[in-house]
Amino acid sequence: MLRSERLKVVLQLEEQREHRALEKMAEAQQAHESQRQQIENLERYQQEYREQIRASQHGVVAVSRLQAWQAFIGQLDQVIAQQQTVLEKAQARLDACRQEWQKAWERRRGMEKYIETCRRQEQQEMDAREQKLADEAANRIFQRRRY
Repeated sequence: MLRSERLKVVLQLEEQREHRALEKMAEAQQAHESQRQQIENLERYQQEYREQIRASQHGVVAVSRLQAWQAFIGQLDQVIAQQQTVLEKAQARLDACRQEWQKAWERRRGMEKYIETCRRQEQQEMDAREQKLADEAANRIFQRRRY
């Protein structure tokens, strides 16, 4: 069996590794997007809440109610900060998965190139053998005609 044919098994393994890395990267991308949307939703909610507070402040507002609003906005700030930390972790995981996929892609691509090099070399060797056989046959015919 030719070396290029034997190496197809290794190529299949590299393709599987790349596929798994791509799936992990897709999952990480989805998780990152979900966390990013969560922050956007929280910030939008906080902005809407602030606008409601401003709209309701045209009259007299009890101090306790104002304090409750401020406390709630403070809690929202904390939740947004926590969510930002979660988003940063999701970004780090996505980056790591992207690097792992890139490595797997490069390994697979390298194996494809190596197999192609082996095929070309095998073809050259086969062509050289055929040429040698043709030359020997031609030489025998020539030798027979001379005598």
